Amino acid sequence: MSDRRMGVYICHCGGNISDYVDVERVRQTIVNEPGVVVAKTVVSACSDDSQQQMIQDIREQNLDGLVVASCSPKLHTFTFRSLARRAGLNPYRYTQVNVREQCSWTHTDDREGATKKAIRLIRAGIARTGLTEPLEPIRIDTVPQALVVGGGIAGLRAAIGLADIGISVFLVEKSAAFGGWVSRFGEMYPHGKNGRQLITKLIDEVKKRKNITSFTNAELVEKSGSIGNFNAKIRVNGKGGKKDDINVNVGSIIIATGFDAYQPGEGEYGYGVDGVFTLPEFKELLDKSKGVPVRNGKEIKDIVYVYCVGSRQPEDLENPNRYCSRYCCNAAVHSSILVSERNPKARQYHLIRDMRTYGKYELLYGESRERGSTYLRFGDDDPPVVEKCSDGKIKVTVKDLLTFGEEMEIKADVVVLVTGMVPKKNEELVGALKLPVGRDRFYNEIHPKLRPVETVVDGVFICGACQGPKNSSETVASALAAVTQSASILKKGYVELDPLMAVVYPELCQWCGECEKVCPYSAIEKSGDQGREVARINKAGCKGCGGCVPVCPRDAIDLKGYTDAQMKAMIDGYLRDGDTPLS
Repeated sequence: MSDRRMGVYICHCGGNISDYVDVERVRQTIVNEPGVVVAKTVVSACSDDSQQQMIQDIREQNLDGLVVASCSPKLHTFTFRSLARRAGLNPYRYTQVNVREQCSWTHTDDREGATKKAIRLIRAGIARTGLTEPLEPIRIDTVPQALVVGGGIAGLRAAIGLADIGISVFLVEKSAAFGGWVSRFGEMYPHGKNGRQLITKLIDEVKKRKNITSFTNAELVEKSGSIGNFNAKIRVNGKGGKKDDINVNVGSIIIATGFDAYQPGEGEYGYGVDGVFTLPEFKELLDKSKGVPVRNGKEIKDIVYVYCVGSRQPEDLENPNRYCSRYCCNAAVHSSILVSERNPKARQYHLIRDMRTYGKYELLYGESRERGSTYLRFGDDDPPVVEKCSDGKIKVTVKDLLTFGEEMEIKADVVVLVTGMVPKKNEELVGALKLPVGRDRFYNEIHPKLRPVETVVDGVFICGACQGPKNSSETVASALAAVTQSASILKKGYVELDPLMAVVYPELCQWCGECEKVCPYSAIEKSGDQGREVARINKAGCKGCGGCVPVCPRDAIDLKGYTDAQMKAMIDGYLRDGDTPLS
């Protein structure tokens, strides 16, 4: 490794690292490592100035390896690979060492220990980089067609967006009609548009485009192939239980399956009592009332809203929804404004845990109060009690923390349970596509800011409320992001895949099938080599997870970029103690 010429850059990360790690001491130690010809500290490695400095060093010092000690590789791997490429360095001879999440943030109370750990981590990164080889991306041709699963507002908008840039689309909806939740509502926040009219317009636009083929009462049941060239089986459920399977060849898949509304259990906040509605049910009732809101022919005068029903649940429940659904506060406040517009005399009481009308939607909260809505706050451990009265009214008892715990009784005509979003149950789709699911049970993107609609399955994108609670505007923005990402690979005609993937040494392999069993991406299959049965890696399907490597009894599989030799070198580098450089 001494013949290598590597540059090492230790990032201050705006104090996130340098406040807890002595970065200059780290640099003074690392500069003496074999193969290191440049060792510098930088205030912010990802800044334009720092990147230009690295590019200059690579060119002037003829560097053949780059190590950046900064934050998680999830954030800036592509940033520094691009930097290396611009400088003329093979991007796969770069290593990012995580000294923020794995060191400074976890040892804020031990500067000495954090500094020594940072040295160890960087030594491991240098050891790996010293054994890297120049790798080239795998290039795969793409089919200029896309599959959109879900026919709500996200799926419809995605299909139209793809069609308008010349990509043929197969649009699949599980129910009998397109539209999803939006098609059930009238005026919606934040745009004030009528949901039913909005969906009708989108469906009309879909019908106008000859390059969109639509299916209702249909599901995606099977998927094979890989990014750029998927073979998908669509099952259409016809009349009389008849089922037809249709096979389509597409280059990308967009999942826009939406959400389900939380359904309270019997007796939960009085649910089941006559006059107790969920927020979607109340919104439909409100939309049907052309003037003053009525129920059973009687004017609705007193309304109580109970917030956070089905969200931020206590941990002692089975499979609790711990997340905040975000949209519910805005939707409930908007509904109360609609009520006030139609009946200014209506008395409305909002029982909240917290009010989360985020961003510009704070204006809705202000308008609601100006129109006369009263807000009371209850504690997490002391929720409101909802009971039916003998006079037909509904009594709600609550201790208001804003008045120092004073207990109040409110008589209401209607109680609205402000329910959140929950993920749709669709195990078949998850199984067919190997979709990643987060702790909240919604589909999981790679990174919420940097790669918000991409999944770990290359060529499969997610958008809308299937990946987390969103309002209609956010959902459409998400759908268009998925269109952009999908088009970026389909319009170009080819896609380049990361070469950090498994490789089989045929001379060592004696097919046993163990690697095939553990591969979560079905990227390993039996093949022939000079009359022998050996394992073969599907380069387009392999994600480089490395799960196949340790199960091979003959060490016939290795992982490019993280070979056995590199991993052993990293371990040896990390285990070296103290500040003493390798002699």
